[in-house]
Amino acid sequence: MKNTYSATTQAIDPLFHQASPRKTGVLLVNLGTPDAPTAPALRRYLAEFLADPRVIEIPKIVWMLILHGIILRVRPKKSAAKYASIWTPEGSPLLAISKNQTTAIQTQLGESARVKLGMRYGNPSITKALREFQQEGVRKIIVLPLYPQYAAATTGSTFDAVTRELQKWRFVPELHFINNYCDNNLFIDALANSIQEDFDQNGKPEKLLLSYHGMPKRNLDLGDPYYCLCQKTTRLVAEKLGLHRDEYLTTFQSRFGYAEWLQPYTDATLEELAKSGIKNVAIISPAFSADCLETLEELAVENREIFMHAGGEKYRYIAALNDRTDHINALTNIIRQYVA
Repeated sequence: MKNTYSATTQAIDPLFHQASPRKTGVLLVNLGTPDAPTAPALRRYLAEFLADPRVIEIPKIVWMLILHGIILRVRPKKSAAKYASIWTPEGSPLLAISKNQTTAIQTQLGESARVKLGMRYGNPSITKALREFQQEGVRKIIVLPLYPQYAAATTGSTFDAVTRELQKWRFVPELHFINNYCDNNLFIDALANSIQEDFDQNGKPEKLLLSYHGMPKRNLDLGDPYYCLCQKTTRLVAEKLGLHRDEYLTTFQSRFGYAEWLQPYTDATLEELAKSGIKNVAIISPAFSADCLETLEELAVENREIFMHAGGEKYRYIAALNDRTDHINALTNIIRQYVA
């Protein structure tokens, strides 16, 4: 008698034959970037980003009227000019750096896993990366959002996007979702190393500001742990560097709209420091795994102007960890805990 069961299963499921290797995929996720520093590209990007209910938590009907009636008519042109000021021959700094990180982590992991990059908004998309894993027969996926401190608007939104795609799959692979690494020892070491290198080269400033991306204070009141995780990262870095409490500050940048956001605000703090007689500051943003508009333009340019205009004399931005070897080692170490 013909073995119809064997023939059928082999035809349907060659990727899951008992003798086939169990393939692992690693999905690195960052926020995203427009495809070009132009108003039309910014309009597409902002329409996707600002329509995310994790990002803007007000009634959808009201927000859509504001978004499409006002913001997307005004903001794209202004944002495009800022992006143009940091654009590189390789494109967006965030995308170029993220690609370098992906390649470096792939090199360290070798054949143990396949590493892909997905952006929460824009290209390359999370959906594209996941479907490539599906076509390759990946049976285990490790998702690492490159946000050291969990926030619903970033890490939570990444989880939404990943699971929304996986809901469409017949076979759902084993999933490991890493929701933060704010206190990982190697990550803290990398931050401390980058700051100490700056101090060794340029001298110790009067104040070190650790500036994190802001969020509405309402999020904290509703139970989002982001504020607490930022404070934890700051404390661990300061301890590693041996800083006294009066030598550093935790601040929050990039606020949007008129609601109260997490305080103290970075720009207002810089102005106050300069007016109080502090002449020499250094600033770093441990919330960003790669340099982007919020660091290269907002921190390095806009906030420098605020500090200097208020009476400051020396201001320097310490770059994000990007594809530094110690940063890549930290990220790879985090991933390896789930690969085996």
